[in-house]
Amino acid sequence: MNALVLLSIILFLLMTVIGGRKGIKSFLAIFFNFGVLMVIIFIMLDPKINIIILTLVASVVISSINLFFINDINSKTKTAFLSSIITIVILFIGIVIITEKSMIQGFAEEEIRELSGFSLHIGIDFVKIGISVIIMSTIGAIIDAAIAISSPMREIHFHNPTINRKDLFRSGLNIGRDIIGTSTNTLLFAFFGGFLGLFIYFKDLSFPLGEIVNSKIFSAEIITILCAGIGVIIVIPITSWITALVLVGKEK
Repeated sequence: MNALVLLSIILFLLMTVIGGRKGIKSFLAIFFNFGVLMVIIFIMLDPKINIIILTLVASVVISSINLFFINDINSKTKTAFLSSIITIVILFIGIVIITEKSMIQGFAEEEIRELSGFSLHIGIDFVKIGISVIIMSTIGAIIDAAIAISSPMREIHFHNPTINRKDLFRSGLNIGRDIIGTSTNTLLFAFFGGFLGLFIYFKDLSFPLGEIVNSKIFSAEIITILCAGIGVIIVIPITSWITALVLVGKEK
């Protein structure tokens, strides 16, 4: 507990000194997002609640916190928000199909061993839970990519107000190409970092590579990474197009 408090204080001081007012807002946004996730979890316990709709509403709330609360309401946050929502809706269709076809819902064999003494009949559709988990795991990467494109595009238009819509759109695509590699690799490293203990578990028990790849828990995380990567790629042309349309059209 003391370590958590100390690290939180250090993080707050660094974000305040380096980020200033936005740094403070970003620090507060962490707790707001955590609060939203906690509320979602408790609401999901009600069997009458539609988990999919709840997840989409939560995605809108989280997007609003990360964009409008931190960066205020302006043209870049509006375009990033709209692009993020459109990307999530497009990605949602594929996530539903993949989750149902891959059968990654529910607890994996490694998790059931630890939960063998508890009842698993909790009255919740695990397919919808799996869809919700993937959506919530991808929303952060999509928002980051959207604002990373709309913000520099706004700067380009500000310093070169005579730029036409086509050239501004191409500039957005070029910016997006630069962040594709770093964004997807960040997702990959986050996965391996978070599941390093699982890999050690597989290694100690001499699991063959084929069994590791086909295990439910491994497949679920890989599918989440791939969906997040696809979302980052999809949001690039969408954000570039919407931002160019708004900025140049606004000038005219």
